[in-house]
Amino acid sequence: MKNILVPASALFISALILSSCGPNEKEIKPAEAAPQIETFQIKKEKLSSEIRLPAELSGFRQVDLYAKVASFVQELKVDIGSEVKEGQLLIVLEAPEISSQLAAAQSRLHSQEAIYTASNSTYNRILETSKVEGTISKNDLDVALARKSSDYAQLQAARASYKEIQIIQGYLQIRAPFTGIVTARNINIGAYVGPSGKGSDLPLLTVQDQKKLRLAVSVPEMYTGYLKNGDELSFSVRSMPNETFKAKIQRMSGALDLKLRSERVEMDVINNNNKLLPGMVAEVLLPLNAKDSTYVVPKTAVVNSSEGVYVIRVKDNKTQRVMVKKGRETADSTEVFGEFTPNETLIKVGTEELRDGTDIKN
Repeated sequence: MKNILVPASALFISALILSSCGPNEKEIKPAEAAPQIETFQIKKEKLSSEIRLPAELSGFRQVDLYAKVASFVQELKVDIGSEVKEGQLLIVLEAPEISSQLAAAQSRLHSQEAIYTASNSTYNRILETSKVEGTISKNDLDVALARKSSDYAQLQAARASYKEIQIIQGYLQIRAPFTGIVTARNINIGAYVGPSGKGSDLPLLTVQDQKKLRLAVSVPEMYTGYLKNGDELSFSVRSMPNETFKAKIQRMSGALDLKLRSERVEMDVINNNNKLLPGMVAEVLLPLNAKDSTYVVPKTAVVNSSEGVYVIRVKDNKTQRVMVKKGRETADSTEVFGEFTPNETLIKVGTEELRDGTDIKN
């Protein structure tokens, strides 16, 4: 049997290798670097932003015309799109019974005029005769005066009745209350219209003044403080997206709508070229220019959590949450309202993981 000699150096190297692969090996890991947290100093600014709100154009003056009395349409002198002048005759209605009533009232008036003329003459003659002492008794004079006064009262009643029928007959002619355009027609010649007729369900005609339009927009409660009468706003309409129109605020309701919690704001739009039409939906650009400076922070600094809305302040190298209320926003900034002092240090990117008292290394 042959002896195999192994050098001592080889044995030593093998022992080193075996010992290095043992279960008690300890790995050496590099130390983790502390995370860097970016901070900034809060300061006041005048934030300027803008929002877009839907609005509606309507005729400055618009009226729906109805029939006052039951009648038939005899003449229709206009149609949709007709331009009309103030006082222009639009519709002629026919009601034969009104003509009969007017003739009867006229006859009663003439009869009362004749009766009063006779009683007045009688009283005047008796009055002249009574000037001769002993010719006419005082009682006869009083009776004549009473008859004259009664006949005069009857004459006034007949005149009032005749005038009333005349006014009713005037309702058979419907005229334009102002200069404008006929935008709706719901009748034809021969249609029965009136308070009790089927034609009363819809207006006979609708007339709008389109030379001047009314632009109405509902401004949410949080933005009402940025507007006042006389402010000029710009707006656009879908049919002309490349054009921008301007109008000044003329009226503000001064109260919030109970359903929308918004204030109605109206502007007058001159429309002499008739490019804009009533009923168009417009988009109003509402500038929100702050009157006073407010604290403005990056949007990333505001944390919205189940505990509330807050930013994280750094004080004595420790974090501290400050509850805030948000105001207006821009693309990357937002207004905040809370207990701050100028030039306090805040964390630029806030997270819920940063609890109160967390050490922050500069």
